[in-house]
Amino acid sequence: MNADMKSHRRKRRLAVLLIGTAAMAAGFLLGEIRSVSAEEAGQVDVYSYRQPYLMEPLFEAFTEQTGIEVNMVYAKAGLLERLKAEGEAGPADIFLTSDLPRLVEVQEAGFAAPVMTDTLAANIPAQYRQEDGKWWGLTQRARVVYASRDRVPEGELTTYQGLADEKWKGRICIRPGDHPYNLGLIAAMIARHGEERTKEWLRGVKANLARKPQGNDRAQVKAIYEGQCDLAIGNTYYMGKMLADPEQRKWAEAAYIIFPDQNGAGAHVNISGATVLEGADNREEAVALLEFLSGDKAQEIYAQSNYEYPVKPGVPWSDTVASWGEFKADTVDLAVIADLHDEALRLVNEVDFNAGS
Repeated sequence: MNADMKSHRRKRRLAVLLIGTAAMAAGFLLGEIRSVSAEEAGQVDVYSYRQPYLMEPLFEAFTEQTGIEVNMVYAKAGLLERLKAEGEAGPADIFLTSDLPRLVEVQEAGFAAPVMTDTLAANIPAQYRQEDGKWWGLTQRARVVYASRDRVPEGELTTYQGLADEKWKGRICIRPGDHPYNLGLIAAMIARHGEERTKEWLRGVKANLARKPQGNDRAQVKAIYEGQCDLAIGNTYYMGKMLADPEQRKWAEAAYIIFPDQNGAGAHVNISGATVLEGADNREEAVALLEFLSGDKAQEIYAQSNYEYPVKPGVPWSDTVASWGEFKADTVDLAVIADLHDEALRLVNEVDFNAGS
């Protein structure tokens, strides 16, 4: 790469764009968003699957503390393909995701750079990071069961395995089985119970579905409110978001959270996270941002604004999250779950889970 190209990359300012698949295929047009030059304050360029409304308060706090400007490109899908297409000419320094599988995809594609600092090692427990520092978890959320307050007495369901019990036939809602959140749970089941037992469990859950898998986690709680189903699987933080939304609060109030397997392995936990990219022009700034996101101030913003569990020990939960009570989390290594991602997807396809019952 010549000096002129590197200089151009250092000066490029990235807009926060809502990019759909079609837009990405059309060429990913970028726009100017700040007049401050990189030479004046330093910058870090971010590709993100985490939405702007969540990340902007964190980035603003980082810039206030360090003077480093953050430029973010947001997309719902296709950022790995963008990295592959751009190659060395790409501007991104750090990659943020809302789930572990995408972090692993970036690593397996050869874009993840090893990063290890004393600050990161102190802030993020070993089970929430790749051993060489190629990805780092930043927040936790439990994959739990939402249950109807009116139709499911407390204590009637206590385990993930129980979702396959015939008594729940026609009473369960879930988003598509091949979504990363569900694949993470299925991979955890494989790690704990093996492929054959997990496959039989998937068949049992499929037989109990009230409708074909569809929608997002919030849609499942809405379906409970509307009486379409009595149980649903979802991430904890969606409950907090619905309670904070005047239009959706009634959905959330129709359901309560069950943390499964509290007398066994514990509830499955998934993460959001980040990786510093190989060849980053602004590596020092990218590492500084990663350290900031793992620290007390950012972890508290994550907890208070998005109802997620901090990865850094000792950071307080939001009052809403605390109201759900303490729970035992599954301690299976997230790297093991990542390694079982393909097996989980294969089982989903083998039982034709997304076809419904």
